[in-house]
Amino acid sequence: MTIVDDQGRPEPPLAADEAATLLGFLDFQRATLAWKSAGLDAAGLGATTAASSMTLGGLLKHMAYVESEWFSRSLHARDREAPFDTVDWKATPDWEWDSAAEDTPDQLRTLWQDAVDRSRASVAEALAEGGLDQLARRPWPDGSAPSLRWIVCHMIEEYARHNGHADLLREAVDGQRGE
Repeated sequence: MTIVDDQGRPEPPLAADEAATLLGFLDFQRATLAWKSAGLDAAGLGATTAASSMTLGGLLKHMAYVESEWFSRSLHARDREAPFDTVDWKATPDWEWDSAAEDTPDQLRTLWQDAVDRSRASVAEALAEGGLDQLARRPWPDGSAPSLRWIVCHMIEEYARHNGHADLLREAVDGQRGE
């Protein structure tokens, strides 16, 4: 039975195998970003704080890109997914952050949620094929490749770091606070 907290986040399992525990923490972090960006209009998703240009909308689009890059492109060596496949990344390395203001809140949330859904399917496929020890099919320039375990841990870290940013941004938008 999955326990869901007051913000709608599934609590990671207390006693499960390694894969279920890691994926439980990843889903908790994903749900935290969903909570922090929920119910905001374009102005709320485009708000900044302090000297940073970071926005909650930019975070959603960035995390959609990161989900796609790690769980599709790196893990399975698939081509970049839309809309990331048409970007000139050398000319616009921060495209996902900079272009988020052009998207509606529904477009941003859908882009991110679709990326998460595809990532879950990609992870399930990889677990069935080789478990957490499976190496990414797209090696790094030096020829090494991270394991699925490393990728999942990296994604937990990526979400946790950006969820700290989301805490500050959401509080600046409407005063909503919470862990």
